Amino acid sequence: MRTVPHRSVAVRALAVAALAAVSLLPARAATAAPDAAAACTPAQVVANGGFESGTSPWTQSSTNVITSRTGQTPHGGTTYAWLDGTGATRTDTLSQSVTIPSGCTTATLSFWLHIDTAETTSSTAYDKLTAKIGGTTLATYSNLDKNTGYVKKTLDVSSFAGQTVTLAFTGTEDYSLQTGFVLDDVALDTSGGTTPPADSTRTPAAPSYTVSLSSDSAGTVWTGHESATFTNASSTALSEVYLRLWDNYHGTCDAPPITVTNVSGGTAGSLSVACTALPITLPAPLAQGQSATIGFDLGITVPSGADRFGHDGAFSFIGNALPVLAVKDGSGWHLDPYTNNGESFYSLAADFKVTLDHPSGLLVPATGTSVDTPGSSGRTITTATASKVRDFAWAAGPFSRISGTSSAGTAINVYSVSGISSSDAQSMLSTAKTAVDAHAGRFGAYPYGELDAVIDNNYWFGGMEYPGFVLDLVSTTALTHEIGHQWWYGIVGDDEYNSPWLDEAFTDYSTDLALGKTGTSCWNSVSWASSAEKITNSMAYWDAHSSRYSTVVYGYGKCALHDLRRLIGDTAMTKLLKDYATSHWYGVSTTAEFKAAAQAATSTDLTSFWSTHRIDG
Repeated sequence: MRTVPHRSVAVRALAVAALAAVSLLPARAATAAPDAAAACTPAQVVANGGFESGTSPWTQSSTNVITSRTGQTPHGGTTYAWLDGTGATRTDTLSQSVTIPSGCTTATLSFWLHIDTAETTSSTAYDKLTAKIGGTTLATYSNLDKNTGYVKKTLDVSSFAGQTVTLAFTGTEDYSLQTGFVLDDVALDTSGGTTPPADSTRTPAAPSYTVSLSSDSAGTVWTGHESATFTNASSTALSEVYLRLWDNYHGTCDAPPITVTNVSGGTAGSLSVACTALPITLPAPLAQGQSATIGFDLGITVPSGADRFGHDGAFSFIGNALPVLAVKDGSGWHLDPYTNNGESFYSLAADFKVTLDHPSGLLVPATGTSVDTPGSSGRTITTATASKVRDFAWAAGPFSRISGTSSAGTAINVYSVSGISSSDAQSMLSTAKTAVDAHAGRFGAYPYGELDAVIDNNYWFGGMEYPGFVLDLVSTTALTHEIGHQWWYGIVGDDEYNSPWLDEAFTDYSTDLALGKTGTSCWNSVSWASSAEKITNSMAYWDAHSSRYSTVVYGYGKCALHDLRRLIGDTAMTKLLKDYATSHWYGVSTTAEFKAAAQAATSTDLTSFWSTHRIDG
């Protein structure tokens, strides 16, 4: 993804705030992390923390503590917990048993609290709410903490790792002047820990997805079915898989944009990681080399907004909406949170066959090669097939379309929203033809058949890449960059959350080469923000330092590659990247592997180069 420089700071600040808010959303039921004794899979272990699924497994002192009655309002959804608030002597309690996995080093209790009181004192705590876990009081709040809305409370409960304890809230009210303690969206998130040596093979391998969806008249609601067939490549038996429902970031756990129901081939567990990760327990452990298939009904509701998942008026952009299998390796399951600042996506090359039934008035560009056939009255069926792609995206709307073919034979389609001039569309078609051939000449032939570019100047993020399908502004540089991602992330994959430089820095370097830029002024005015700032930092770091993400990962990252080229020579660098792409074609790149390949390409010791350029790993 290429961000827009003059909007990036404000947008990223909002993105970080949004991510922080989403991370508090409750999972629907408790689930312990798999293999918790050996590793910590990030999980949320409070069940029904939003009180939307009745009262279970909460124990309440009276039947109306968990309620939707009038008098107070929920933080989210329709139900909340209301303790006290009667103006008479009263004690209300609310509790449930939770298990904090022993493999996790961090456990954080969070909840949203509104305190409504008739007390007028500014010095005496007449009415109190205590939060306890086990026999330990974590915090006490009173009428002195009154507020006009909900306030998020966060408490560290890491010391209880490995224990099953009772989480309890107790409200006590004296004989007069009411104080109501209103709770909602209770969560206990676990993370951290180390993993002992394990099979480093990435699995589940060779995924194959078959999807059939039908849209409403606007192309914003899609319903149907998806199935996924996969093989366990690891010597360790596979007892479960995870689906990533990435676009639930764009909604809430109470009203998720992506819904998975009626699962077959396994048993669905509880959503976690802000409702973007769904575990599915297999009927029996899958041995190495064995294959399995899971299926489920799928619902997709596209929210408003010119986003990579959103609709700009009549034009819908549907990226990362199809659930895909998470990756497990020697570090365990990769269940990183969604980031709006960059990408979190990490998946293995897969085959897709996606059938999209939609009104004939909507054009539907998509990943892969598409064929349109007549459907029922006034409808068209677009069947898109794609081989060895990491994910699948499409768009729907009354686009204007122009097409052409690059000199090397790649079919290019440019889809424009209303307001994009014909001259701008033609310019983007010309750019796409030139860019795809330039990248293919350096790194290997473009393998995805046709290439669709969807152009809208309202995208806040500048541009976004998917295999064979990109979203972009009218911008030669941005479109050349997004097409470069077909190689760096698409063909040569990587863990985008933990190693974002492997796709963004390499793509920006490739963009410079395609546009004839040599990076001679790369390091003008360079300034590292701190000793902790490194090109190879993960999105966890960049989400906490969002204003520096583009400067370091894109800017300093590509400059480091220009410096490497100058150090080892143009010929050696050209061969290095071509050979590296070939050896990792449809595979996964790591920083360590690239550093080893670079060192093998030169007799110069690169140790000080990596240190100076802050490239760790």
